[in-house]
Amino acid sequence: MYFLPVHSGDNPPAILTIAGSDSGGGAGIQADLKTFTALACYGTSAVTAITAQNTKGVQAVYPIPPEFVKEQIRSVLDDINVTAIKTGMLANQSVVRTVADTLKGLPSLSSLVVDPVCVSTSGHTLLEHDAIDALASELLPLAAVVTPNTREATLLLHQHRLRRAAGRKRSGTGIPSPPEIDSIEDMLHASREAGGHLARGRTRLADVEAAAAREALEIHRVVFDGMLLRDANMEILFQAAPATAVGDVPVVVDVLCEGGDRDERGTGKCTVFVRPFLDSGSTHGTGCTLSAALACGLARGEPLVEAVKLATMYTHECIAASFPASITNPLAVGDVASSSELERHRPMRSDPYPLVRTLIGSNAECVEALCSARFRQATGARDSLAGPLHPFYQVRHRFRSASTARARSRMVNSRQDYLYLKYFARANGLLASKSSDYSEFGAAAETILSVVKESRMHVLFSAQWGVDLTQLESTPESSACTAYGAYIMDIGIRGDAASLLVALAACLLGYGEVGLWLQREANRPESWARLENNPYRKWIEDYSGERYQAAVKVGIGGYSMMVMPSSERIEALALDDPPSPKRLAHWKNIWERCTCLEKQFWDMAMAMS
Repeated sequence: MYFLPVHSGDNPPAILTIAGSDSGGGAGIQADLKTFTALACYGTSAVTAITAQNTKGVQAVYPIPPEFVKEQIRSVLDDINVTAIKTGMLANQSVVRTVADTLKGLPSLSSLVVDPVCVSTSGHTLLEHDAIDALASELLPLAAVVTPNTREATLLLHQHRLRRAAGRKRSGTGIPSPPEIDSIEDMLHASREAGGHLARGRTRLADVEAAAAREALEIHRVVFDGMLLRDANMEILFQAAPATAVGDVPVVVDVLCEGGDRDERGTGKCTVFVRPFLDSGSTHGTGCTLSAALACGLARGEPLVEAVKLATMYTHECIAASFPASITNPLAVGDVASSSELERHRPMRSDPYPLVRTLIGSNAECVEALCSARFRQATGARDSLAGPLHPFYQVRHRFRSASTARARSRMVNSRQDYLYLKYFARANGLLASKSSDYSEFGAAAETILSVVKESRMHVLFSAQWGVDLTQLESTPESSACTAYGAYIMDIGIRGDAASLLVALAACLLGYGEVGLWLQREANRPESWARLENNPYRKWIEDYSGERYQAAVKVGIGGYSMMVMPSSERIEALALDDPPSPKRLAHWKNIWERCTCLEKQFWDMAMAMS
C-alpha cells in the first residue's frame, strides 16, 4: 500500500511507550515515538534504560532505577488520557515487576502490547536472565497481545515449560529442552502454548499454502496482504525473477492466535498474515516499530486482527522506504521508522510493481472476474465452471473443437476488439500530446504502429471465418465497446498523462496474464490445455510471447503488442512524483472503471453469441 489509514478524529489517541532509549535513533522509544507520529497518534514515554548503541550494535546499557520508572508512568497517566500502552526493553527483574505492579488495574490495560525485548539483533543481551521468568509470569498475563520474534518466543516458551515442569517435579518429569521454532507449524504450536501471541518468521509461499490446506493446523484465516495478491492469482506480477517459481517466493509470516476468541471447534482462532520478504539489511528497530504500530491500531479502536494487519503493513513499508544511516557501516540498517512518506515506496526486487499491486488490490474482485472472462473466451469453458477461486487454478477443461456458439463468440470478440483498437490508438496519440520529450513521443508512436500491426491479426483471424475487411469495418460498435473506448478518450482529454497511463494499463495486464498462464498450462506434461487446432492459438502465443511479457515485466508501460517501453512508466511516475492520497484515490477509481469496462467488453462477446 502507498498510504496507511490514519486517525480521522479531531484528537489523536495518546499512547504510552515504556522502553529503553536508543542513542542511534533506530529502535527503542525513538522508533516508537516516530511510529506514533507517522500513524497520527500522540506519543508519551517512560524510559527504562539508557543505551549507547548505533547501527553496529549496543555498546553499553544503563538501567533506570525502578522507582523512577514508576514515577514516569504515574506522571503520564495522571495527566494524559492514554488509550493504549506498549512495553519494550525492560532491562532487569526489578523494572519488570515494577512496571507490572504499576499497570495492574488500569483502564488502558485492555490495549497493552508487550514486546518482550530480550536480545538485540546484534546479539547484545537487553534483558537479564533472571528477569525472563518475571516477564513471563507477571507482565505477559496482563497483555492484550505479545510480539516476540522467533528467538524471544523460544526463550519465553522454554521458561513457560520450565515453570510447568517445576510444578510436576514430584512426578519425576525431566527438564524440558528449549523448543525449536523453524516452521509455520512450529509457530502455530508455540503461539497457542504460550498463550496465543504473535510470532514472526520467514518461509516460502508454497509452505504457507501447504500449511493452510492442513486441517490439523486449524488455521482460521490466511491474509495474503496487500502486495502479494496471491488471492487475485496475478501470476504476471511474480515474473520479476523468472528463475524463481511462484511457490518458492520468499515471504514473511506473522501468526496471531487469539486465545479468548475461539472458533466452533473450541480452538483459539489463528490468523496467518503473509507479505513478500524484502531482501534488505534495514531491519534494526523492526520489532519496536511493529509493536508500536500495533498499539496505534488498538488505540484507535481497531479489532486485534485489523491492528496486526496495520502493524505488519506499516513495518513492511518502513523497511522498503529505509535508508543506510551509518557512515562507517554501509550495510547496516537505516532508520526504519523515520519515513512517514510511505508513498515513496520504491520498486524492489521482491516487489517490483508496488503501484500496480496497489491498484489491483483496490479492485481485486473485478480484476479476477476480468481474467475469468478472458479465460472462458480462449477455452470455451462454461460459466458454471467458474467458482470463487480464479479459474486458472480451478478449471481443468480441455480445449475442444470449436462449437458454432463458441466460434461465433470468438468472432464477435475479434470484430469488436478490432474496433476498440482504434480508441486505443487515439488514446496513445493523446498521450503523446501530453508528453514533453522525444522518448515519450517515440514510445507513443511505436505503440500506435504496433496497434496497426495488431489490427492486421484481427483481419486475418476474421478472414478465417469468412469476414472480409469491408464487413469488418462496417461492424456496428457494441455498447460495451463504445462505453470502454469513450471512457479512455475522456480520461485522455480531461486528465493528465499519469491518469491516461493508468487507464491503458488495465488492458495490458489482463491480456498478459491470460496469455502467460494459458501458454504455461499448455506446455505442462499431460495438461488439460491444448493449443493444437485451437483457433485462438496465435492470440495466446502473441500475448504470452517473450516480447509482450518483457514489456509488462520491464515497466508495466508497453500498452500494446510488441512494444518495448523506454522506461518503467507507471512505477516511475509514482516514484518521481508521489501521488497525494486524493490523487491515488483518483487513479484507483480510473483503474476500477477500466477493469470493469474491460470485463463487460469480454462478457459482451459471450452474450452477443
